[in-house]
Amino acid sequence: MKLSVPGVLRDEPQFTRLFIGQSLSVLGDRVSFVAVPFAVLSVGGSASDVGLVAAAGLVPMLLFTLVGGVWADRFPRHRIMLVSDMVRFAVQGLIAVLLLTGVAEVPHLALLMILFGTADAFFMPASTGLLPLVVGPDRLREANALRGFVQSSGLVLGPALAGGLVALAGPGGALALDALTFAVSAAFLARLKPREAASGTPGGAGGTFLEELRGGWVQVRSRTWVLSGLAGMAVYHVVVLPSVYVLGPVLAEREWGGAASWSVVVAAFGVGSIVGDVCAYRLKAARPMALAAAALAVASCQAVVIGSGASLAVIAILLAFTGAAVSLFFVLWETALQTHVPEHALSRVSSYDHLLSAGLMPVGLALVGPVSASLGVRPTLYGMTAIAVPAALALLCVPAVRRLRAHAPGAASGEGGVHAASEAGLP
Repeated sequence: MKLSVPGVLRDEPQFTRLFIGQSLSVLGDRVSFVAVPFAVLSVGGSASDVGLVAAAGLVPMLLFTLVGGVWADRFPRHRIMLVSDMVRFAVQGLIAVLLLTGVAEVPHLALLMILFGTADAFFMPASTGLLPLVVGPDRLREANALRGFVQSSGLVLGPALAGGLVALAGPGGALALDALTFAVSAAFLARLKPREAASGTPGGAGGTFLEELRGGWVQVRSRTWVLSGLAGMAVYHVVVLPSVYVLGPVLAEREWGGAASWSVVVAAFGVGSIVGDVCAYRLKAARPMALAAAALAVASCQAVVIGSGASLAVIAILLAFTGAAVSLFFVLWETALQTHVPEHALSRVSSYDHLLSAGLMPVGLALVGPVSASLGVRPTLYGMTAIAVPAALALLCVPAVRRLRAHAPGAASGEGGVHAASEAGLP
């Protein structure tokens, strides 16, 4: 069977350059996700210290994501990403050196992860806003699906690679590789030549920082489908994902035989995510947000699947289906934002997206432990689903969500993001 290169990679050389660099960086991130906890433990840290270091990398999202959105709409987005990659290269490289030389301590790791998380907070809005500047509007869904495919593949390949690296070279060696991937990504970004974003309109970039921040919120508030989607994603990240990050491992330790069994479930979810990305690449939905809302409802069943009491094989298969739904939702959601939100405001709008997703997730992670201790693990998992699935289905009750089309009016003339009022639920 002859393998063909995806059309978006053949036809969009600037995207190809971005895609290669970011793919390597994503693989490094997956390695880091496994290596950092072992790094904390290797320097004598406790389980609480592991949580502290993880939180240190997430808290900056709450503080700096909106700032990153304003900056990414004000300055060249690929330059912000380049600086972010260089900062993360320096941070991960320093952590690796401290670990390899045996002088690392938990406070060192926590402080450096704060710097890492701050760079992440600036990178993410810039990355979302950059894609329409290197890909034509008719290729955005394919580009997002390919990016999602790399993310999902990393869920499967990254932990295996990390395990081998940690065993052979220790956490320091694994993080040294992660640092190198940021340097490679920066090298590709340095050669990137995106087109310039469309000029701003009232409520867009220009003015003081607070005026620009308010302009971004106006773009969110004036689009009912965006505001509703952000609410649905906030519920998913605060209510559903703690079942995966906290209660799933707890049940695996108690009832499924430990970490090995949990890794099977996580791998199955990753395989499902890959399938979802492939489907998103090939699928052409006339009403993308309606399909995205249905996918989010399926994705929100993760908690009840984990707590179902079924066999490990059944749980793995069902979570693979939810993984496919998760990938489908995020590809459709990001493509809708990039299609219907004006280019000059896209990074600011996406910064609210990241704030209400990754930024709020620590709230759910902090609450799920005490709640499950009071109610029990399985009742908590059932309650998560009872909250999250109706919240996702509620999106289908929003007319602007159901009616949003795949292409904005005027897209052929390059004005689709600015003139999308009739399809985006604007007054």
